Amino acid sequence: MNLRFLPITLAISAAFAGSAQAQNLMSLFETARGYDATYKAAQSQYTANLSKGEQAKALLLPTVGLTANLNNTNFDRLTPPLGTFSAQSAALTLNASHPLYRPANSASYQQGMRQLSLASIQLKAAEQDLMVRLSQAYFDVLISRESLEFVRAQKMAVAEQLAAAKRNFEVGTSTITDSREAQARYDLVLSQEIAADNDLRIKRMALNQLVGLNNIEPKSLSSKAKLTAPEFSSIDQWVRQSSEANPVVLQNRAALDIAKLETTKAEAGHKPTLDLVAGFTPTRYKDGTGINAAQVDNNLTSISLSFNMPLFAGYATQNRIKETLALEEKARSDLEAAERNVAQATRTAFFGLLSGIGQVNALQAAEASSQSALDANKLGYQVGVRINIDVLNSQSQLFQTKRDLAKARYEVLLGQLKLRQAAGVLTDADLASINALLNP
Repeated sequence: MNLRFLPITLAISAAFAGSAQAQNLMSLFETARGYDATYKAAQSQYTANLSKGEQAKALLLPTVGLTANLNNTNFDRLTPPLGTFSAQSAALTLNASHPLYRPANSASYQQGMRQLSLASIQLKAAEQDLMVRLSQAYFDVLISRESLEFVRAQKMAVAEQLAAAKRNFEVGTSTITDSREAQARYDLVLSQEIAADNDLRIKRMALNQLVGLNNIEPKSLSSKAKLTAPEFSSIDQWVRQSSEANPVVLQNRAALDIAKLETTKAEAGHKPTLDLVAGFTPTRYKDGTGINAAQVDNNLTSISLSFNMPLFAGYATQNRIKETLALEEKARSDLEAAERNVAQATRTAFFGLLSGIGQVNALQAAEASSQSALDANKLGYQVGVRINIDVLNSQSQLFQTKRDLAKARYEVLLGQLKLRQAAGVLTDADLASINALLNP
C-alpha cells in the first residue's frame, strides 16, 4: 500500500465508525407513538368517533323516564259550608317508549356504524403518516451525518494534497499555481463542512422534536444491505391496490355512504312513525282536613301505540331532500377526485422507487470509476504526467459521488415506505424490515 493514500483510508474508516449509543428506527417509532402531538390528536379523534358511533345505537333502543309530582292546594269556600279547605296529591309516573318504525332513526344508526369504520380508517392513516414522517426525519439525519463525514474526509485528503503541493514547490518540482489551487479547494471544502455541520444540527433537532428525546444517534444503513425492487412489478397492480386500501379513498367512500344515508333520513320526513308507549302512575290524593278528610289511592297503567303521519311541513322536507342530494353528489365527486389523486400518487411513488434503484446502481458504478480515476491521477501526478488540479478534481468527484450514493440509498428506503403508504398497505412489519437493514 502506498503510504500517501493511508490518511484518506483512515479518514473514511473513521467517518463510518458506528456509535455505541445509536438508536434504531423501530424503537424511535414506539417512542413517537406516545409523544407525537399529531398522532395523539388522531387517537383522541378515534376515541371520540367510537363514542359517536355508539350513540347511534340509542336510537333503536327504548327510552325510560321517571317523573314525580307533589301538589298542595288551599281554597276558601264562599258558600256554606264556609271555611278554608286543602287538598294534596302525590304522583309518581314511570314512562317507557320503544320505537317500532322510525326510518330516520334506522338511517342514523347506519350512519353511526359507518362512523365506527371511518374512525379506524383515520387512525390507520395517521399511523402510516407517522411512520413516513419519522423515517423521513431519521434518514435526513443519516444523510446529513454521512455527508458531513464525507466532507471531512475530503478536507483531510485536500489538506494532504495541499501539503504535497507546498513541498513540491519548495523543492522546485511544481509551480506556485499548484499550491494556490490546492488552497482554494481546501477553503471551499472548509465552507462546505460548516454548511454540512449546520444542516446536521437542524436535522437532529427535527428528529428530536418528533420523538421528544435529545441527543438521538440513528443507526446507519449497513453496507451489506440489499435494496429490493417493489413487490409488484406492474404499476397497474399497485394502482388497483391503492383503490382498495388507501385510507384517503376509503374515507371518501365512507363519506359517500354517510351522505346517502343522510338523504334517506331526509326522505323519512314523508314517512309515518310508530312507537310503543307504556306508563305506570301510582297516585295518592287527600281531600280536606281533620276527621272529614278523604284519601284515595289510584294506580294507573297504560299501554298504547303512538302513530304519527306527517302531512305538510311547509316544504321543509322537500328542500331538505334537495340539499342532501346535492351533498351526496358532492361526496361522489370528492371520491372520484380522491381516487384519481391516489392513483397518480401511487404511480409517482412507483416510478420514483424504480428510478431510485436505478440511480443507486449507476452511482455504485460511478463510485468505482471515480476511485479508479483518482488513483490514476494520483499516480500520474507522482510521475509528472498529471497536474495538481487533476487530482483535486478527481477527489471532489469521488466524494460527491459517495455523498450522492449514500443519499440515494436512503431515498430508496423511504420510497419503499411511500409506495406502500400510497397503496394503503404500510404496516409495522414494513418498518421492521427496513430496521433490519441498519447496523446492529
